[in-house]
Amino acid sequence: FFKQLDQIIIHQQVELLEALLGTETCSKYEIKNHLGQRVYFAVEENGCFDRNFCSPIRSFTIRIADNTGREVITVNRPLRCNSCWFPCFLQELEVQSPPGTIAGYVVQNWDPFLPKFTIQNESKEDVLKIIGPYATCGCFEDVVFEVKALNEMSTIGKISKYWSGFVNNVFTNTANFGIQVPVDLDVRIKAVMIGACFLIDLMFFENSLDGL
Repeated sequence: FFKQLDQIIIHQQVELLEALLGTETCSKYEIKNHLGQRVYFAVEENGCFDRNFCSPIRSFTIRIADNTGREVITVNRPLRCNSCWFPCFLQELEVQSPPGTIAGYVVQNWDPFLPKFTIQNESKEDVLKIIGPYATCGCFEDVVFEVKALNEMSTIGKISKYWSGFVNNVFTNTANFGIQVPVDLDVRIKAVMIGACFLIDLMFFENSLDGL
């Protein structure tokens, strides 16, 4: 299915209990095509302790299923550091597609100023770079993470956190993202890009007003 896509929309569902009580619940997402049609559904799995006490750096497994309920992608994130002061233990995320078969990895790169990540294939060979802005606060505007070639010179796509309104961003952690990549990009790397989007969401937008 990914072969025909150059744009993927990820919509996090509103959790009423989380909005009313401030209790962190398992995230649920709808993954849509450019027409807004749901093609996949994603559910986060982890423990209550992880969600409420390790929130932005929590470990998780996200299972992505198609509309028939068949799991097609598994995203695994271990508990790791989220600080530029500990460059030896930064974020790393594994994407499997189909489940049990490695599709690739998302690896955080140390940088004192910019959010930077490397997309790797199943053999841990570098494929692409993702570079975010100096400030990830997106008050009244979208936040764009550029997808670049390995030389970091040419931009081939982007991951965008869409501004979804003041009330939504203050009272809930729900997020809307768009992924734009070349249509001929390896389908396994497209699956890894979805994992990168989930990681960016938790690292920069989970607990505050659009990353502020």
